[in-house]
Amino acid sequence: MASTTIADVRTVGINVTDQEAALRFFVDTLGFEKRLDAALSPTMRWIEVAAPGATTSIALNLADTPNGGTDTGVRFTVPDAATEHAAMVSHGVVVSELLLWDDVPPMFSFNDPDGNRFYVVEDQP
Repeated sequence: MASTTIADVRTVGINVTDQEAALRFFVDTLGFEKRLDAALSPTMRWIEVAAPGATTSIALNLADTPNGGTDTGVRFTVPDAATEHAAMVSHGVVVSELLLWDDVPPMFSFNDPDGNRFYVVEDQP
């Protein structure tokens, strides 16, 4: 088999039950950019959001049925996890405790309005 020409990850999709609420959460609460919002049909939109300057975006896919949230496995990086944790708490985001383990970067998780879990990890040099 020939080697792949895949060079990067453009978008990771997550299921949401209310695209407008998810868009407000990511843009208004977390400060992400809305990168794409296109009507695919009268009832379907393709929405992508991303952290400012990020190469990978998050697609807010309309779920057919409520999924109760899922562990997305998506990890966002920040320069200071404690500062980000405090900022999210002050904005009403549901966050876990800040984990401070030996030999592991500080990290915590947070949930979006659908209960989808994401992670924040301190970027270590």
